[in-house]
Amino acid sequence: MKTIIFALSFCLCAVAASAQPKEEKLRVATRVVRPFVFEESGRLTGFSVELWQEIARQIKVQSEFVVKPTVRDLLASVDDHDTNVGIAAISITAERELKWDFSQPMFEAGLQILTPIQASRGSLVKAIAANLFTPAVLPYVAGVAFFLIFIAHLVWWLERRNPTGMLTHRSYYPGIFEACWWAASTLATQADQMPRTALARMIAVFWMFTSVVFIAYFTAAVTSNLTVQQLHGDINGPDDLPGKRVASVKASTSTEYLRQHNVEVSEFAKVEDAFQALLAGETDAVVYDAPVLQYFASHEGKGKVQTVGAIFRKENYGIAFPDKSPLRKRVNEALLKLKENGTYDQLSTKWFGGTGS
Repeated sequence: MKTIIFALSFCLCAVAASAQPKEEKLRVATRVVRPFVFEESGRLTGFSVELWQEIARQIKVQSEFVVKPTVRDLLASVDDHDTNVGIAAISITAERELKWDFSQPMFEAGLQILTPIQASRGSLVKAIAANLFTPAVLPYVAGVAFFLIFIAHLVWWLERRNPTGMLTHRSYYPGIFEACWWAASTLATQADQMPRTALARMIAVFWMFTSVVFIAYFTAAVTSNLTVQQLHGDINGPDDLPGKRVASVKASTSTEYLRQHNVEVSEFAKVEDAFQALLAGETDAVVYDAPVLQYFASHEGKGKVQTVGAIFRKENYGIAFPDKSPLRKRVNEALLKLKENGTYDQLSTKWFGGTGS
């Protein structure tokens, strides 16, 4: 009798166990893009990874991450139902919304510009030379060059007939070159002799005072421009990008933006490749998602690169689903709960210092 009761109890437990629903397991497409997703000690981590792990706990599912090389490959795997959901740093755009479903925004971002920090002697010499041709300085340089030649001709004309004058040649071509050299030397306060005739000396005194004023102004203008360039460089915003060597990531919203604004762009498969091109001097700037650039500038690129200008083309990141996915509503509910209970803010503070959505 006891044996029969034990057997019946065992069968009932087995039936009850088999009747319990098996926990759902989702394949989650992602891609490596610091600080949202990256590998550390043999496992994936980052803001997006940890956010999804919290969402998975809320909706009671298991997850298997599938790493894809690009956003295009990530979205393609979701569209083909090879994966159930995609999360990394995926911009929500009108074009993508036509083909995929997206969650509520999981992060507020935008585009920004990354440039090298200019501090070498060579760049300083280039900056000084470049200042000679800026709209603020060029008219004064041209004006002084004109007056230099004009003063040289006056002095040559007055001194050419004076046998004791400072000119060793009375004819025009050798003589005018001597006069121009004297005018240039006076401009640099390095003249070693003065004209002999009275009128030429009056002109020389006037030229000396003019030279002092010009040198003072030119020094101030160049110093001011160099200070700005040392702080910001010659790229300070998206309006400065045309004509520059700009890099970005293939099939990204930043590449699309650059093309729309007539900026020639070198496309790289990964943003890390664009960073290396910038450090190697192969490109003048990288345009990409602001959080990614800011993270690189404060970590691997610290002291070598800097973000410049304000964030432009504001955009939101979202979690991607196949079209009409029933999973979307569950994930949105979980994401809202994480924002309401403070978990989202904790993750944002951990990875971005609280700059998230």
